[in-house]
Amino acid sequence: MTKKLAGGAAAVMSGALLLGACAGGGPAGAEGAFTDDKIVIGVLNDQSGVYKDLSGPNSVKAVEMAVADYLEKYGDDAVVTEEQIEVITADHQNEPDVANTKAQEMYDRKGADIILDVPASSAALAVASQADQKKKLHFNIGAATTELTGAQCSPYVFHWAYDTYMLANGTGRTVTENGGKDWQIIYPDYAFGQDMEKSFTEAIDEAGGTVSGSIATPFPNDNFSTFLTKAASGQPDVIGTMQAGGDLINLVKQYNEAGLRDQGISLAVGLMFITDIHSLGVDQFEGTTFTDAWYWDMDEESRAWADRFLEETGSRPSFAHAGNYSAALQYLEAVQATETDDADKVVENLDGKEVEDVFLRNGKIRAEDHRVIHDVYLAEVKAPDEVSEEWDYQNILNTIPAEEAFQPVDEAGCEMG
Repeated sequence: MTKKLAGGAAAVMSGALLLGACAGGGPAGAEGAFTDDKIVIGVLNDQSGVYKDLSGPNSVKAVEMAVADYLEKYGDDAVVTEEQIEVITADHQNEPDVANTKAQEMYDRKGADIILDVPASSAALAVASQADQKKKLHFNIGAATTELTGAQCSPYVFHWAYDTYMLANGTGRTVTENGGKDWQIIYPDYAFGQDMEKSFTEAIDEAGGTVSGSIATPFPNDNFSTFLTKAASGQPDVIGTMQAGGDLINLVKQYNEAGLRDQGISLAVGLMFITDIHSLGVDQFEGTTFTDAWYWDMDEESRAWADRFLEETGSRPSFAHAGNYSAALQYLEAVQATETDDADKVVENLDGKEVEDVFLRNGKIRAEDHRVIHDVYLAEVKAPDEVSEEWDYQNILNTIPAEEAFQPVDEAGCEMG
């Protein structure tokens, strides 16, 4: 069973369905070079919980779009045909144990050559460990922990879209330099939140500010009233929320209901996706400054791709969706160049590569730690009267160049095995 994807190529529906029966003669131009005569791309993420909208099923769709674009670009010269590309997916429920099990199943039973996405840092670290042990690839898009390119880096793991250092370096530093000197931080008590709290505290301190209190919250969580009251009790300049997805939406709603903005306490959002703004409304986020890895309407190339995505999904893409598209496409480009799915040869092709695509601007895949650096953007949520169309929610204030946005290699702590 197949369906048409953008670009005109027939591709498999997400799940464990094949694009067609495997060709018996091996990939074109590379007979015997592909395990089981096929390429299997796994997308492992949250498809039912707090991160569903920012990534979820629409990240699978973005990967399918990348497959279609690869096949259309290379046509008869593609080293793998559409019948030889399989996209599989699973829900990790934001649980590291589930992610670990699903990753093993994808790599061992379903023959995945690569696993993409994996939001939730604790889940991502579990998958990265499996990738390293099995010498299979993992391109992470959805998680933020710097451990993926730090102490727990691996030759088989690439961190594609963003991380806590990038977010703190943009938002934490900028808000502090603009007068938000005294901070209270509210963060989810798991790997992502702990890393965010650490990165933001360091950035705020370096910019001349102070974090007077840090408050850990359960994850996931739907009631932040007590934590907000505690954070506001010292009358800080800024409450920094490190929640994401559905948790962020709940916290912002309760921040507004408590009237904290009217009390002169501003809100800084550590990680925000356009789907969060869409869910709650620009009026709830108006004026909020944050760091974005990509925005669908930042230029003609982004908008053209976002128009295709809208036709496929009924939604504008978040940066996670665009990042998954980019990661899948660059993986297939490496397969095309090496004519194999051998992970070591694909890694060799990618190390140090400079990349320009719809997501990566001034992109470079650092060989030293597999941090993918690229330009990122300081953004501000528009006022309701500035919105000209649905999903028109952001003003890009300035571009943070790739070399400045991410942690320097000599600070990352990666010792590539």
